[in-house]
Amino acid sequence: MTIASMTGFARSEGHDDQYSWAWEVRSVNGKGLDMRLRMPPGWERLDPKVRHAIQSYFKRGSLNIGLTLRSSENQSSMRVNNELLDQLTTLCRKMGDTPKIDQLLAVRGVVEQSDDRDDAVSDEARVNAILSCLDHTLKALHAARLEEGAQTAQILNERLDEIEALVNEAEKLAVTQPEALKNRIKNQVALLLEASPALPEEKLAQEAALLAVKADVREELDRLKGHVQAARSHLGKGGAIGRKLEFLCQEFNREANTLCSKSADLELTRIGLALKSSIDQLREQIANIE
Repeated sequence: MTIASMTGFARSEGHDDQYSWAWEVRSVNGKGLDMRLRMPPGWERLDPKVRHAIQSYFKRGSLNIGLTLRSSENQSSMRVNNELLDQLTTLCRKMGDTPKIDQLLAVRGVVEQSDDRDDAVSDEARVNAILSCLDHTLKALHAARLEEGAQTAQILNERLDEIEALVNEAEKLAVTQPEALKNRIKNQVALLLEASPALPEEKLAQEAALLAVKADVREELDRLKGHVQAARSHLGKGGAIGRKLEFLCQEFNREANTLCSKSADLELTRIGLALKSSIDQLREQIANIE
């Protein structure tokens, strides 16, 4: 199963003997599924069906959906706004002027183009054709998001490879080995014993315990390896895994920060900073996953 991006664009068109229509859908990143619909006047009644169709394809993303509808030239007709015409006629007579029909019809708004919207939206066959066109558009958007998701998955795996390589590099450093850790703690305890005045045994034990905890980064490295495995597992399963990867990225960053704060070795600090850089790049890509 593949993963999907949250960005994409799709457009589909259709027509019958009286009308032509087009759907456009744009999708960008979003915390949840946010749908913004733009429908022609009179077609708002389709909103529930449009939203239901979108929810059947997508789990996350901010989507802008627009429908445009045009009548064919042979279906266009002119309609006289009789109410406005009567008002203008009455006004002319009040002013002592004889109303002239050609002048009144030239006033903006008196003659309007009619597209019989009510008839258009009440035609069940046309509505079904328009909804079928929407489904085609959503399928195209879904395919585009999957295609970009496949490219993003490749980048994510590359970042995970970098993180894994850095963790392995850190494990090979002498400062992370058990014997080196023991010697380091012994040396630091010896310095504490030489302190003047001498530290009480209880205080000395506490300081030794703190030194041992701070010197040992093997637990952080083990957790980082575990997070890499978990991320690969999610990528292998696919689906809507964006939130799970976002949580893992927080855990990656937590361990890298702890590694840097514990490090008293220049090389280990360099690796910790490189880890943070790779994790930041990982997070940028994850932000686009559904």
